[in-house]
Amino acid sequence: MSFRIAPIIEYDAKKMIREIKGFPLLDGFRGKSKADIDAIVDALMKISDFIIDNEEIYDMNLNPVFICEDGLVCVDARIILKSKEKE
Repeated sequence: MSFRIAPIIEYDAKKMIREIKGFPLLDGFRGKSKADIDAIVDALMKISDFIIDNEEIYDMNLNPVFICEDGLVCVDARIILKSKEKE
């Protein structure tokens, strides 16, 4: 796992990806195709911006996310908003 405080920049996103245990799988492990790292970076930065622009978000879960050679697909997402009582 890798964490940063939003907002992040491209440098942060690239570092986060390289910090995860599964990075070798994304980097073409055992002759497999490399994942679209630029798409992951782009997604992380857009998620960071989305969180910053929507302060009412308490929690967000994107799972599963499939990463391919030419992009990524988020199959399911859950966003929990802050309750008015907690503010």
